[in-house]
Amino acid sequence: MTVSSAPMNLTRAAHVGISVSDLDASIAFYRALTGREPVVADETMHSVPFGEAQGLPVAKLRYATFNLDNVGIDLIQFQDPVGERTDGAANRPGSMHLCFKVDDFDAVYRRMKEAGYDFLGEDYTFIAGEVTPDAALGTQVAYFNDPDGTNLEIIRPKGGFSN
Repeated sequence: MTVSSAPMNLTRAAHVGISVSDLDASIAFYRALTGREPVVADETMHSVPFGEAQGLPVAKLRYATFNLDNVGIDLIQFQDPVGERTDGAANRPGSMHLCFKVDDFDAVYRRMKEAGYDFLGEDYTFIAGEVTPDAALGTQVAYFNDPDGTNLEIIRPKGGFSN
């Protein structure tokens, strides 16, 4: 794909869409994770034109939406065509992750572990010599997956690092 280098000025996110295999299980997971109720809990759609807009022959789906303070999370269960599960390993091109900013990293991490969240590894704090720019030094992160393997992260940025 060749794309013009002219800026398109897309600077605000509206939502992130996550394909799920079981909408009800995913609603329960994200409800517990965010402490929020979905603003849309079990909408349905069956449309050939919408499917074609996504490069599919048809789109028959159920979805739910959670609104966070700064972005929405759309959970989408495709019923036709049903997709195959991907291996969401962080190093696979095309994989993505959704990051949740927290103020008290240690408390949130501890509560999540006590609640049974299975982290992919131990929490990590960025240290000198491993990361550039230095503004990221002291940033804490931990990674985990949702029920379908979508990569999720909690982060407490330090200094000028704002991601």
